Amino acid sequence: MKKISLIVLSSGRGSNFQALIDWVKNESPPVEIKALITDNPNAQSIQRAKEADIDAEVVSYKEFEKKEKFHQEIFERIEKYEPDLIILAGYMRILRGEELFKRYQNRILNIHPSLLPQFKGSTNAQKDAFEAGLKVSGLTIHYVTENVDGGKIIYQEKVDISGCKDELEVAETILKREHLAYKGVIGRLAHEILKTK
Repeated sequence: MKKISLIVLSSGRGSNFQALIDWVKNESPPVEIKALITDNPNAQSIQRAKEADIDAEVVSYKEFEKKEKFHQEIFERIEKYEPDLIILAGYMRILRGEELFKRYQNRILNIHPSLLPQFKGSTNAQKDAFEAGLKVSGLTIHYVTENVDGGKIIYQEKVDISGCKDELEVAETILKREHLAYKGVIGRLAHEILKTK
């Protein structure tokens, strides 16, 4: 069976990354995860990659005095794998680089835990939603462009957070839906990409 290749960028515990690993393992979609790239040498997602026999590339943000060199290194690591899609899953850096966006236009996806443009650019949208007293928040999957959280929206889903007692509960409630939504969107895009191969 023909498959598309993914690179996952993650900075932290990697729960969305794990959901994608489990999806590929258990449901056999036409998708192969080629590698994890992380900016954080202590990211839990590294261990998740190792356990799944997926390459893990660490490009430590703190080791680069000139940040444009960090972004260039990220681009070069991605290029090594020639992925069909680049998936941001809890990646806490803003992607930079004209070359990257030109090469991978409409092939970089991000998932944001709010109904964009609500809490656009926020690194803690779940807390923002809770503190604003919202009863409904949600998630947005969009293409990544140089305009932070401003790329074309592919999918949005409302999530009821009215029963959540704190921001952590908001985050977990939305995260459960993220896991399902991300694989659904990636699966659909995989079939579309394969038609052109």
